[in-house]
Amino acid sequence: MRDEKHRLIRIVVRDRSVAVDLQQIQPGRGAYLHPRPECLERALKRRSLGRALRSEIDGQQAAVTIREFLGALT
Repeated sequence: MRDEKHRLIRIVVRDRSVAVDLQQIQPGRGAYLHPRPECLERALKRRSLGRALRSEIDGQQAAVTIREFLGALT
């Protein structure tokens, strides 16, 4: 699904960990994701975050970090 950039959250890799780039200005490759739990689950299931970031990521750590962020939004 496609959407406008300002409606998505940007995910980056910092120090081998996944982080949410709130201001969408951190350097490096980023992956964009809808701020909805179902989109996160789909990305984790398909392993598309690691491919988009061109980095090996810890899926469990990424899930925890992004879920915490999404929980803070509601």
